[in-house]
Amino acid sequence: MGAIGFYLFYAINWIVTLLPLSVLYLFSDIMFPVVYYIAGYRRKVVAMNLKNAFPEKSERERIDIEKKFYHHFCDLMVEILKLTHMSNKQLVKRNTLTNPEYLKRLYDEGRDVIAIMAHYGNWEWNSILPAFTKLRLVGIYKPLQNKYFDRFMLTLRQRNKGDTVAMAGVIREVIKNRNINRRAIYAFATDQTPARGEIRFWTRFLNQDTPVFLGPEKIATKYNMAVLFLNMQKVRRGQYQMTIEPLFEHTAALSGHQITEAHVKRLEEIIRDRPELWLWSHRRWKYKRAEADG
Repeated sequence: MGAIGFYLFYAINWIVTLLPLSVLYLFSDIMFPVVYYIAGYRRKVVAMNLKNAFPEKSERERIDIEKKFYHHFCDLMVEILKLTHMSNKQLVKRNTLTNPEYLKRLYDEGRDVIAIMAHYGNWEWNSILPAFTKLRLVGIYKPLQNKYFDRFMLTLRQRNKGDTVAMAGVIREVIKNRNINRRAIYAFATDQTPARGEIRFWTRFLNQDTPVFLGPEKIATKYNMAVLFLNMQKVRRGQYQMTIEPLFEHTAALSGHQITEAHVKRLEEIIRDRPELWLWSHRRWKYKRAEADG
């Protein structure tokens, strides 16, 4: 999409998202049959991912998950776009943190934190995290190919005085913050797929050999950061609940890939519990181990 197409989208989105979420969910209900039955958006990808991840489930069970996922996906689209006009007060009411005292203790101890997240629940609403902690939020992101949408998403993500840094600039950001004695929480969405030439580690995830980024592990051990998992659950439509799950308090002495294996295992447990909340339309397994290693 070029500049004209983007600005047309932006104008329409700006007007439509003035409507309350209760009305926007009616749009979501209308979107579902269009996206699922008519357009069939990435249905083959979703069906294949579910079949490979859950071979023990029947076809009927997987189709049930598939439909629930697409309903959630349509809700997710209107929820993300609604960020255009949502106030922090509204966002805090819709996305609570159950145990902010854990982050307070880490801040008081002068610790830096690695937060492991995933494309689960509504990950874009995690931008409200600075409302619950004095730790500076630094979201690590993979730039979108479309520069207009990339700028649009960065604007939404930086709305709460958080920073966004591309993966290549994480170490520079850590050094900068430490030089000015600013404690930060570095948030990684670790269920993304490394480029073929960047694959350094494979593990088993959802019944499949899966390449995983090692960046969070390397940064955590280098600077002895605490590592936590941010578990975001959907309580009901338009209402989410985040819980901090400590994985490692101190990491400097850890060896091997303990951190990576731990957060991959925890994500799998969460997905198996409520699979419809994960982004199944993502081509997570586009590389096969034998092909990549070869």
